[in-house]
Amino acid sequence: MVAKKNTDERSLWERLENPAPSPRPSLSARKFAWTAVGIADAEGLDAITMRRLATELDVAPMAAYRYVAGKDEVLLLMGDLVYAELEIPEAGLGWREVHRLVALRTRELLLRHTWLARLPPEAVLTPSPNRLNISERCMASFDGLGIDADEKMAAYRTVDSFVGGAAGTEVAVASLMGEKGWASGDDVRGGLAPQMSYLVQSGRYPSFRAWSMEAVRKDDRAWQFELGLECVLDGLSARLGI
Repeated sequence: MVAKKNTDERSLWERLENPAPSPRPSLSARKFAWTAVGIADAEGLDAITMRRLATELDVAPMAAYRYVAGKDEVLLLMGDLVYAELEIPEAGLGWREVHRLVALRTRELLLRHTWLARLPPEAVLTPSPNRLNISERCMASFDGLGIDADEKMAAYRTVDSFVGGAAGTEVAVASLMGEKGWASGDDVRGGLAPQMSYLVQSGRYPSFRAWSMEAVRKDDRAWQFELGLECVLDGLSARLGI
């Protein structure tokens, strides 16, 4: 008997909270997603296929579709599952500390699961329970401060965008280092030197050249991140008067 694809038209989140009867109770959409997380952590997103997941969980390839509609749904659920690892700041903290803690913890999460930076747009933009828990805590931290709903969302997205951009660059550097076998920042700069030397020495970029000659914290990513974060938070405080 050939297993049929899942034809349940309810959203993934509704199906997870109210699952249909399964011939194998030990299997679930979350089980498939956790298996995919393990594969992605070890081998990257490209290693995930429905056939690979079915093999890992010892089911026929088509049987996997009883639990998830396809790879896109697996990727969406993967992101939600790992965001559950992020500890939500406790009650009683001010808006700035809430956003600072979420930013620092999100950076750690992105560096721990580097594939998060490569999720397709739909998996990034589709709301999910654990990510909404984070958004809710951050936006609620502005309550009572006299700013409106648009300003709350814009402020939250500003911090979130900084985190994604800064941590995404760290992930890209780490990925390049792994591909090239480079072990340090000096290796990275040495490896890129053939492409950079002419430009730096052209005289057209004096500020960048000064940085390359004088900076002492080129590889202190945590310091760079926290300084940038404080600048963003200072800017929000000044602009919104909070």
